[in-house]
Amino acid sequence: MADSLSRAERAELRALRTPDKIQRFLDCSLGYNKEHEGETCRSPRRVLRDRVAHCMEGALIAAAALRVNGYPPLLLDLEAVHDDDHVLAIFQQRGRWGAIAKSNYSGLRFREPAYRGLRELVMSYFEHYYNPRGEKTLRRYSRPINLARFDRIGWMTAEEDVWAIPEYLTVISHRPLLTPAIERNLTRMDDRLYRAGMLGAAK
Repeated sequence: MADSLSRAERAELRALRTPDKIQRFLDCSLGYNKEHEGETCRSPRRVLRDRVAHCMEGALIAAAALRVNGYPPLLLDLEAVHDDDHVLAIFQQRGRWGAIAKSNYSGLRFREPAYRGLRELVMSYFEHYYNPRGEKTLRRYSRPINLARFDRIGWMTAEEDVWAIPEYLTVISHRPLLTPAIERNLTRMDDRLYRAGMLGAAK
């Protein structure tokens, strides 16, 4: 599937040889697509061309860069209440999980490959996952999804939006993180952490 990329596209993604380089590319080379968040789901080819991405589009181009550099193109969906879902591109190194993500919240981006399991990785996002009211909103997570299953729609290079991917993420099963008793007793965000998470957010 990576062979469908142009020579220039493949070279640009191949230069992002490590997960941290992919994250730096998302943070420093792509603007945050807040204006069209929820309205577009562009392929990595279109993101490379337009130089902006929101959460879903950032996860897709991160997965494409991982694939070009020898990793499987895996996504993981985080499901929230009273809030938007968040999508990670995940990877393993030396048996530990890490993640790459594009987000308007500073605490919902990169995770070092230090986590023994996916639940442990997901829980590292819990305290940083909140809505504008300061409520901690992360509740469930999906199993890893290998984007090779979407090669038939040309997810890496399609000119039309690849809505089949986020639609699939909404219907697959998700595992709960919290018991009902824990949910009922959650406290609101600490004001300092709230403000830190919004540092540099696109308005």
